[in-house]
Amino acid sequence: MSTEKPAVPAELDIEAWRGVAAEENAERTAAEATDKQSVRALRSRSMRLLGSLVRPHRGLLTFAVAMLLVQNLAGMAGPYLVQLGIDRGIPPIRDHRDYGTLVGIGVAFVVAAAGAYVTKRVFLMLSGRIGQSMLFDLRRRVYKHFQKLSLSFHERYTSGRVIARLTSDMDSISEMIDGGIDNLVLAGLNVVSVAVILLFLDWPLALVTLCSFPFLLWLSAWFRKQSSRAYRRTRETVSLVIVHFVESLGGIRAVHAYRREPRNQEIFEAVNHEYKRANQRAFRLIAIFSPGIKLVGNVTIAVVLTYGGYRVLHHQAEIGVLAAFVLYLRKFFEPMQDLSMFYNNLQSATAALEKLSGVLAEEPDVPEPATPRALPSSRGELRFENVEFGYRADRKVLPDLSLTIPAGQTVAVVGATGAGKTTIAKLVSRFYDPTGGRVTLDGVDLRELSEADLRRAVVMVTQENFLFTGTVRDNIAFGRPEADDAEIERAARAIGAHEFISALPEGYDTDVAKGGGRLSAGQRQLVAFARAFLADPAVLILDEATSSLDIPSERLVQRALRTILADRTAIVIAHRLSTVEIADRVLVLDSGIVVEDGTPAELITGTGRYADLHRQWEDSLV
Repeated sequence: MSTEKPAVPAELDIEAWRGVAAEENAERTAAEATDKQSVRALRSRSMRLLGSLVRPHRGLLTFAVAMLLVQNLAGMAGPYLVQLGIDRGIPPIRDHRDYGTLVGIGVAFVVAAAGAYVTKRVFLMLSGRIGQSMLFDLRRRVYKHFQKLSLSFHERYTSGRVIARLTSDMDSISEMIDGGIDNLVLAGLNVVSVAVILLFLDWPLALVTLCSFPFLLWLSAWFRKQSSRAYRRTRETVSLVIVHFVESLGGIRAVHAYRREPRNQEIFEAVNHEYKRANQRAFRLIAIFSPGIKLVGNVTIAVVLTYGGYRVLHHQAEIGVLAAFVLYLRKFFEPMQDLSMFYNNLQSATAALEKLSGVLAEEPDVPEPATPRALPSSRGELRFENVEFGYRADRKVLPDLSLTIPAGQTVAVVGATGAGKTTIAKLVSRFYDPTGGRVTLDGVDLRELSEADLRRAVVMVTQENFLFTGTVRDNIAFGRPEADDAEIERAARAIGAHEFISALPEGYDTDVAKGGGRLSAGQRQLVAFARAFLADPAVLILDEATSSLDIPSERLVQRALRTILADRTAIVIAHRLSTVEIADRVLVLDSGIVVEDGTPAELITGTGRYADLHRQWEDSLV
């Protein structure tokens, strides 16, 4: 009997990814918002951002616009000079062998062409300079703002959205700038200029031309509506691709461990196929609209030639006027096709600008104080005064915590998962602010301290400390880039990392690779300890910081911890009670409430929860 399981359609997994993609697309754009107030708010916000980007370049932009107007004027002169050449230049040659007028018109044509070339070149150089400066400023702002935003923002804002903001959204704006914004603006100028010139040249022919306008307006309105829907669909499907790609490669170890590659490939093929279909739909719309505009234009030119030829034969118009009229018509309809090609880019860039303005409008949940209190040095005394906190409004992790940790004391915090241990660490680090009460450092509310003073005084070491691409030396000096080699080595020796670092191929100059992948989990943790030791904070928080170490490494760290924790306040959160034993004081937490408080020796000999935990830990070692 076959034990092979029936194939599960990839579409079932895709439904889960669609839920994630909905999160990715949660920020509405003006094109998607339904109520007028939301549309106005979104557009106003993005226009303010655009204005702030353009404002420093107003002088250059004004000059660039002037060049564009001159280019448009030079371009419009061509057909008119053709008319003059036919109607005013040829008769003198035919009647009197006088070439002067035609030569003069020819020179004027060359001057107009040269003027169009020079002004276009100058405009392209200026627009490129302005556009790249604006993109540089925008990237700088977004990156700086992402770093400024609170931890709560980064916990809810998925990695796919962060990547999309800094890559695809920036690319959309860049494509709009680099992909012919000058042609887009020039096309608009051409349409208006040609309409006025046609009325000036021959108003009966211009009225015939106007008969094509209802068809053009209907076709443009249809394309705008349909392409908006198609564009939203392409953005939704590309979100599926990005999210699945980021999640799969972010968890590549689990993918390999569980042999998930074939299944992930099936899902990727499915979402990639949806993305392809969405793009094909968008291209089909362009394939209808662009030839449609051309068809209307050619039919209009045919009608104008027929009616214009009749007027010329009956001496109601000059042949040069008819020739110029046809040339101007080409200048009228060709930009309409350009506008169709640029419409999607324009819509994409507009939506991208709205999303980026939404990110920049986010305010940190833990903002910098308007007038921070100075803390040039810190003793490290911590107080929790009637602190309340919850990640959700309907559930408090810390209902009412009052606690004092004297300067220089090492406090171990133990308790079941969800008891509030890590929450205490996050409040001391000011990753979050309490919803009630206050947390103070040396009598100063953390909310009144500047970011620089707080980060200098408080350092947190977690189980998953991140190592950045670079050398071991760079990662140890991460908190103190100005530290010299001797200080870096002294920090490594203090926590017992010098020996393994020296054994690396290039010692302290060994590249740790992406995420510290060249080092073991225990080695990464030792480097993180050295980083914290070098930073020399008044308050050191260890959140499960020894859990990834093997027994030999843990023993090294246990010895080093006594050196690290000396003369500083420390909060140690650990399940391994071997780490807790070095503490001066132990707090046992249950649902955010301190149920036991004493020295390790006192609590071990008692009958409380810590004594039970200690006995269970000893039994696990047997």
